[in-house]
Amino acid sequence: MEIELNGKSYQVNITYKNNKNMYLRIKDDLTIQITAPKNIPISRITKFVETNINYISKTLRQKEEKKLKKQNKFEYLGTLYDICYTNKKDIELGSTRAFIGKNANIDNWYRKKAKEVFPQIYNHCYDNFEKTRFKPELKIRKMKGKWGVCNITSRTITINLELIKYKPKYLEYVIYHELCHLKHPNHSSNFWNEVEKYVPNYKQIKKEMKNI
Repeated sequence: MEIELNGKSYQVNITYKNNKNMYLRIKDDLTIQITAPKNIPISRITKFVETNINYISKTLRQKEEKKLKKQNKFEYLGTLYDICYTNKKDIELGSTRAFIGKNANIDNWYRKKAKEVFPQIYNHCYDNFEKTRFKPELKIRKMKGKWGVCNITSRTITINLELIKYKPKYLEYVIYHELCHLKHPNHSSNFWNEVEKYVPNYKQIKKEMKNI
């Protein structure tokens, strides 16, 4: 299924699940994801898309602008650097430019930086956190669809490597979020009240993180 907006065609992907309601999500690749109840007629899905067309148009425009802004840019801790390719082997950051060697492994560079930055912020957050029975081991890896995971059984907290690109406040929020799962292994009101003790503006941060 496709829709036309502002002279462009956009793909609409439909997933059927045992839901009572329909849900809509605009992905970073500018595809429109609809989650719909099983056996619902396509006419109702079309109507649902038409009803939300203003939101879809606005969100697509924002994501396209964001994508354009980040073209030929290097992100690190919330700063966008202009990319300059060099003959060096590694990556060096200037005030406004990232000097990237032609053979540099960017993923390895991010991982190296994350191993320096993440434990510092994690330890800071844990020191401020109301102590629990144990301190989880911090792990770092790339993840799709999740910023962090708390595994009480293995006593670990895993943080998405991608957070090294963004402002440290997002990393702090994710760490506190996962630490709070040590007390509340759910997303109940008690859990969010716990999060609010450490991140009073967590609702705003959650909203911002949907667009990064």
